Amino acid sequence: MDEQSTSENQPVSQKPTPKKVNGVSIDNLPDLLTVAEVADLLRVSKLTIKRWGKRGKLPAIRINARGDRRYRKEAVLWLLGIQSE
Repeated sequence: MDEQSTSENQPVSQKPTPKKVNGVSIDNLPDLLTVAEVADLLRVSKLTIKRWGKRGKLPAIRINARGDRRYRKEAVLWLLGIQSE
């Protein structure tokens, strides 16, 4: 048996490549993202993210007494045009 036929008969195990946005794996993102995480992911300033929240483009969830903003991963992926699984 030659080497070519042996390699053709063996199943090739291919792992699905994780989707990445700006070098960040989407599979490893937490469900809620901070302003800084979203800004880094989208490569815009933190102020832009806050403005988008005020305009309704990227709705924020307010947490704790200070009113810190968190953004749903699904909303960020939708903004990027990526369908979450």
